[in-house]
Amino acid sequence: MKTSKTASESGINLEIIFAGRSNVGKSSLLKELFGAKVRVGKRPGVTLRPTHAQVSDLLITDMPGFGFMSGVKERKQDIVKDKTVHYIEDNAGWIKIAVLVIDGPAFPEIVDRWDSRDQIPIDVEMFDFLREIGIDTIVAANKMDKVKENESDPLLNEVAIRLGLEPPWQNWKHIIAPISAKKGDLKTLKGLLRDRLHEMKRDDLFKYI
Repeated sequence: MKTSKTASESGINLEIIFAGRSNVGKSSLLKELFGAKVRVGKRPGVTLRPTHAQVSDLLITDMPGFGFMSGVKERKQDIVKDKTVHYIEDNAGWIKIAVLVIDGPAFPEIVDRWDSRDQIPIDVEMFDFLREIGIDTIVAANKMDKVKENESDPLLNEVAIRLGLEPPWQNWKHIIAPISAKKGDLKTLKGLLRDRLHEMKRDDLFKYI
């Protein structure tokens, strides 16, 4: 699908985008959720431009992974990030939901590493950006199968803190969805997506999730 088309020309009334750091499982998650035919690979940076799938009048978009990309020069990584931001800004009129996918177990350490260099963590920057331009954002904390059950809540509290959300994380269950794409455990994310669609009076799209 050509992104140069307007929403009406493409028959699109709403769009859900999936964004996140490279190799956090965005493409695999999207495929698991929608059965969409998207490129999936283990090497970070496989997706260098938005990948689209359309069902009914819903556009599902896998955004390029930001951050480290294997075999991709730093300058090009910056270009990809800039294009991602511009895409979101240009299409914000019909992007109704953004799913920001993070590596749940690694997220606090990654954010702290950026903080230690006096840099804004790119995941947090994207979260703030999406919310500032008015896009309803869900944080999918992926790879939670790697976390012991008794360590899950403390970890998710740390995730909430790094996102600037006052813990406990349970206060933000409408935003934070612990999942495991690898194990097919997507119940919380599916529930939040359906809640949003229900609020839009689009229960007809439930069958695609």
